[in-house]
Amino acid sequence: MMLKDKARLVFWPVYLDATKSRAEGRILSMKDSVKSPVLKEIEKAASELSLAPVVEADKAHPKSWWVVSGRVLVDKKAPKSVIAKQIAQKINKTRGQK
Repeated sequence: MMLKDKARLVFWPVYLDATKSRAEGRILSMKDSVKSPVLKEIEKAASELSLAPVVEADKAHPKSWWVVSGRVLVDKKAPKSVIAKQIAQKINKTRGQK
């Protein structure tokens, strides 16, 4: 299924992953990114930001189609880069509390 809904954004874990390079798909700077984020963390952060996350665990990022990492769809309430940074900050805050 292709994503045709313009009111939602797709977030792959690789977008926020500090262990990946920009060429591999990371969209955040190293200081803003998170080490190896998991779908659950992205989903939790997105729901805390009230972005109505929808998890699609059976999807693979097009650049690494052989790795089924899953993705999270969220409501588009701001530019993708802003939402990505907010999600990464939430994950870092949650990890800091553990």
